[in-house]
Amino acid sequence: MFDNELCRSENTAEDGYRLTSPVTAYPPNKYGLYNTVGNVWEWVQDWFTRVHSSHPSVNPNGPSQGESKVKKGGSFMCHQFTCYRYRIAARMHLSPDSSAANVGFRCAASISNE
Repeated sequence: MFDNELCRSENTAEDGYRLTSPVTAYPPNKYGLYNTVGNVWEWVQDWFTRVHSSHPSVNPNGPSQGESKVKKGGSFMCHQFTCYRYRIAARMHLSPDSSAANVGFRCAASISNE
């Protein structure tokens, strides 16, 4: 039986931030990336699907179209019972015409090895 009391949570702002935090508020991970989980869900380019290839791949292509886009990582609003294990690989879906205070995107660029 589901216990709704277990899923209640409150942002206590113990870290000094009631909502989102500035990008550099916490140290980067070992790859030098900031806020890869927990600040806002990140929109990604992929269309959402529940069916995936059984062949491992680096940066696999998803479907070429769909109804919902993938968002990854979790946000400041997540609770451990409601956000798919609260990790960067967590995937949820959201329609492309949606907006929310806990969803954003990451600006990134490839760097040359020269």
